[in-house]
This record gives sequence, C-alpha cells and structure tokens, in this order.
Amino acid sequence: MLQVNFIRENKETVLNGLAKRNFANATSMIEQVITLDENRRATQVLLDNTLAESNKISREIGTFFKSGEIQKATILKEKTVLLKEQTKELSDKLTAYSDELESLLYLIPNIPHESVKAGKSADDNEEIFAEGEIPNLGENALPHWELAKKYDIIDFDLGAKITGAGFPVYKGKGAKLQRALISYFLDKNTAAGYQEVQVPHLVNEASGFGTGQLPDKEGQMYHATEDNLYLIPTAEVPITNLFRGNLLQESELPIAMTGYTPCFRREAGSYGAHVRGLNRLHQFDKVEIVRIEHPSTSYEVLENMVEHVKSILKELKLPYRILRLCGGDTGFTSALTYDFELYSTAQQRWLEISSVSNFETFQANRLKLRFKNKEGKNELVHTLNGSSLALPRVLAGILENYQTAEGIQIPEVLIPYTGFDSI
Repeated sequence: MLQVNFIRENKETVLNGLAKRNFANATSMIEQVITLDENRRATQVLLDNTLAESNKISREIGTFFKSGEIQKATILKEKTVLLKEQTKELSDKLTAYSDELESLLYLIPNIPHESVKAGKSADDNEEIFAEGEIPNLGENALPHWELAKKYDIIDFDLGAKITGAGFPVYKGKGAKLQRALISYFLDKNTAAGYQEVQVPHLVNEASGFGTGQLPDKEGQMYHATEDNLYLIPTAEVPITNLFRGNLLQESELPIAMTGYTPCFRREAGSYGAHVRGLNRLHQFDKVEIVRIEHPSTSYEVLENMVEHVKSILKELKLPYRILRLCGGDTGFTSALTYDFELYSTAQQRWLEISSVSNFETFQANRLKLRFKNKEGKNELVHTLNGSSLALPRVLAGILENYQTAEGIQIPEVLIPYTGFDSI
C-alpha cells in the first residue's frame, strides 16, 4: 500500500507511475486520496482541540467544586455534555474518513521502479538475458502431457475424477521426480543462506491483505467461507506474514527464508494447448524465497536473487530467458519484477517458471512491518520474494527437453535425489 504522505508530496510521480501501468481512473483516485487525507487530518485537529478543551473544563470544574462555587461548576458541566457529543461526532467522522481512505488505498497498485518501461501487456516485456541451448528433438517429440501418459508418471484424468481439472496425480517415478525437485530447490536455497520454514497452507484475511492478494486477487483464491480462511496462492503469503506488525532492530536485517508449499489458484476458464497438462493448474507445488531488507540494499539483493535462480537453471541445463516486466504486466504489489521463462521444445513456446520481485515498502506498509534505524526512528523495510522454483513447468520442461527415443533422461544434478537416471 502506498503511503499517504508519499502520495501527497509526490503526486506527479505517483500519477506518472500509474500511467506506466495503464491504471484506470488514476487521477480521480489520487485526488480522492488527497481530499480524504485532508478531511481526516482536519477532523483529527478538531477532535484533539475538543478533547483538550474538555479536559481543561474538567479541571476547572474540580477547582470550582473545591472552592464551593457550585453554580459555576454546574454551568461548565452542562458544557462538557455538549463537548462529549461533539467528541463522539468527530470521532465517528474520523473513523469513517480513515476507513474510506484505507479502502481506497488498498485499490491502488505499487509505483513501478524507474527502470520499468511503460507497456500494455506481456508483448511489451524486455528480454534482458538468455542462456542454454534448445535441443533438437526431431519430428517425433511429444509434449509433456503425452509423455506423462506414455510412461504412466502423471495422471490428469485420475485427478479430474477425484477433484476436478487442474489437480493432477503424480505416480511412481513422476512422484519421485517431483519430490526430488522440491528437495533440490530447498537444498540450494538453504545453502545460499535462506532459513527453511514450514508454514500453514491456509491464511486469515489479515494475511491476504498484508501481502496484497486481497482485495486484488480475491476471485483467484479458494475461500473457506465458514472459517473465513484462504488457501494460499503462494508461500510468499504466510512466510512474509510471519513478521506482520513487527518492529525489528536494524541488526536483525536482512532476513532470508525459504519454504515449500502446495499452492492453490482458481484460474479462469481458459482452454487450448497453452493450458494443457502442467501448463496451468489449480494446485501445484512451489518453493519460494522471501527476503526482508534494509531499503538501501534491496535492489542489490534483487539482483543477487536473480543470479541465484539462474544458478539453479544452469545446473538443470534447461534453456531459459529473463524478462524485465513492463508496467502493464507488472504485478499489483511489485515495483520491479523479473520473470524467468524456460523453453518448452515440444510445445515450441516459452513457459514462465519464476517471478523475482522487489515490493519496496508496499507490502511493509500494509503489514506495519518496520525496523528501528540508527537514528532511533521507525522505518518501513523492503520486502522481496521469488519462485525458486515453481515445479509444474520445470517438470514439464525436463520431460520435454530431456526426452529421447529410449525414454526421459534425468538431469545429472537430480540423480542423487531421484535414485534413478531415466524414466
């Protein structure tokens, strides 16, 4: 959530940033924020003055009673009744202004970093890096959903039977390969200094608002209405919320955590080859990295996170590229996002497998997550996160790019985890 002071003092910067995103009604919403904030602050001043006057009169009443001037005390008591009514009226008005302001701020996305270019869609994203050779598999190469059926390692029909479309069942060596990837990703992350945590797979409403999934992505989240809990769309939500409301010491920074969770997303009803098989699921596994950083170092750390994900893909020997997302394709909460995409040789298309983002203070302001700086003042941290990595499309890429006439080879780095070198 953007800070009101920042909006008030940097109105043109905010509007220019929202223009990069093609954000509708930006001018009217920002004007409304400023007006609500002015009304809120003016009401706060009136309330403070009314309370001060009421306290002053209360002291005078006590003095008059002690001196026996009962009539003067009685007159002032009648005045305090009116002041109490005014206080309640002003307090109610202040609450209404504050609630309306907060609700409006929840609807305004983050301001893109200066390096983010304007754009309307994924077509306007910038490719900034590519690595790995795309294998020549020949005319008989199969997409992963056909390989999964041929070798009986993933059953999409069985998942649809017990739950519905988008909930695959992994079997035999497919299940072991999935588990191997999870262990490998976690080991790589912990070796890089991330502390592993296991977190709940359901979160409360406050957690959803804290990291920005609510209200922006409410329709995409599974909601257990009776308990008002949400199935997590990513481990970012519970891990980042571990620190919601905390006041950290500067010496505690940085904080780096990683965790594996299943993820749940109510994808809209899309059809066609681009969503077949593992390309788009309602439930999938992902290993996440989350960082809480000092504002002065967060962009250096973002580049380090990018290098970390690159090292994993390099070890897996998968062809991939990195995109810097344009304003129109950058997520609601992010200031700067790099997307990793691997090349699906059998499908002849790029598949997104990771997003690495810096949210600056946007999440921290919602979370009320601060640190005490060297001057003793409270300051918002910067939060960052990245997929390291999302499994379905990585698995799809391995199946397709490592297929041979004899079967599917296992990437060398995964063999110690799988216990076999081929399917």
